[in-house]
Amino acid sequence: MGFSTIDYVVLLAYLAGITWFGMQFRKSQTTVRDYFIGQRNTSWIIISLSIVAAETSTLTVIGVPALMYANYAHPEQGGAYTYLQVVFGYIIARFIVAWLLIPRYFQGQLMTAYALLEKRFGVTAKHVAASLFLIMRSLAEGVRVFAASLVLSAVLGASLPNLPHLWLWSVLIVGVLTLVYTFEGGMAAVIWTDLVQLAIYVAGSLLAAWQILNLVPGGWPAIVEIGQSANKLQLWSFSWDFTLPFTFWAGLLGGTFLTMASHGTDQLLVQRILTCKNQRDGQKALVLSGFVVLFQFVLFLTIGLMLFAYYKTHPQPVLTSNDEIFPVFIVQTLPHGVSGLVIAAIFAAAMSNLSASLNSLASTTVLDFYGPMGGAKKGDQHLLRVSRWATACWGVVLIFVAIMARNWGSVFTAGLTIASIVYGPMLGAFALGVFTTRTTTKGLMTGMAISLGTMSMIWFNTTLAWTWYVLLGCAICVSVGYLASVITGQSTERSA
Repeated sequence: MGFSTIDYVVLLAYLAGITWFGMQFRKSQTTVRDYFIGQRNTSWIIISLSIVAAETSTLTVIGVPALMYANYAHPEQGGAYTYLQVVFGYIIARFIVAWLLIPRYFQGQLMTAYALLEKRFGVTAKHVAASLFLIMRSLAEGVRVFAASLVLSAVLGASLPNLPHLWLWSVLIVGVLTLVYTFEGGMAAVIWTDLVQLAIYVAGSLLAAWQILNLVPGGWPAIVEIGQSANKLQLWSFSWDFTLPFTFWAGLLGGTFLTMASHGTDQLLVQRILTCKNQRDGQKALVLSGFVVLFQFVLFLTIGLMLFAYYKTHPQPVLTSNDEIFPVFIVQTLPHGVSGLVIAAIFAAAMSNLSASLNSLASTTVLDFYGPMGGAKKGDQHLLRVSRWATACWGVVLIFVAIMARNWGSVFTAGLTIASIVYGPMLGAFALGVFTTRTTTKGLMTGMAISLGTMSMIWFNTTLAWTWYVLLGCAICVSVGYLASVITGQSTERSA
């Protein structure tokens, strides 16, 4: 059908509306604390939904359906529903983080995750962990911005097929508009725009699923039959093949360790928990978010199954990547008006994740580096101005990384792999700080360095599935870090 005038009106209305809405929160930002963690008066349910929106990017909205759509089914692993084994690990990890780490964050009235390491090991440990976060988050988020550009490229390409460098214009539009309201409104803008964007992308995805269901001859029974014939409905896989990412062992253990790292040590998500009124609200917000995420993955995997069934009975579009299948279907097949709404929904996921990353990158830069090195002496208003410009600088960096990410392969796999390589050493560092008393700063640094180097070599030289990366990286960091500390014979007695 193509993208019509009414579709453009719907999409532009969303982009202008969400940008305007986010900018309205500038007047509530009077201190740097307000800018990064708000005034701690928001309901834990709202923050829980913000956590979901922050971790749901275009990688999820277009990458997960593409994962199911791709005819990759392995005889030992089954179809893409086996990814839910990873999501079950996501839920388990949230209970562990809520029990072990959230109390420590609230006891110290901390504003960043890495301040916890500073209390235990000193400023060097904080700087190393914060630096790893800045590198990892900027690379991973750049991939997500590029994923969003695939959507806009599909939209613009339908109406402007001769426009050169569509993907580049797409990156710039997504990046600049999100940067504007994040720059102005800080964390309050991020949380409340997250809520609006989550509602939009879930509603848009449900609408798309309903439309596909009605377009497949035979409806849901036919979709199930096609899925069964292609071995796509299998949920459990007990294979011990360590090159397969979605088995019971890799999924449950890998998903648990991945989420312990992302939700327990990553400033992107820890920052949201710190906006809660108290420890109890933070724990409830985190746990609830896990079950909402489970619903989302079931929805997006099912959309991929529906797309697979639809194109079994209809001509398949020409794709440069399977990641394009959902946005191309939306633009070419859905009715006018509906296409605009669903594309706006995908943009909502992209912008909510990007705004969260910009704010967390800026908070780590200012609170963990600039402020302690003398910036705080210039006053809170100075720090607030620096925070806004740090947000702007990181926006430019992420746009540049997104341009580079064009040749990095599947956006879904690339984003998770980049994060997993760094998460192992990060989680290991927090484990050493919380659960040991003999670990020294030198031992910690040794463990993190060897873990990061080892995981990088594994990534380049082996076919080990990325779902094992965090578990293995954490184990290396903990064992090497503790052993090095014992050998030096000195202990670090700071309170965690």
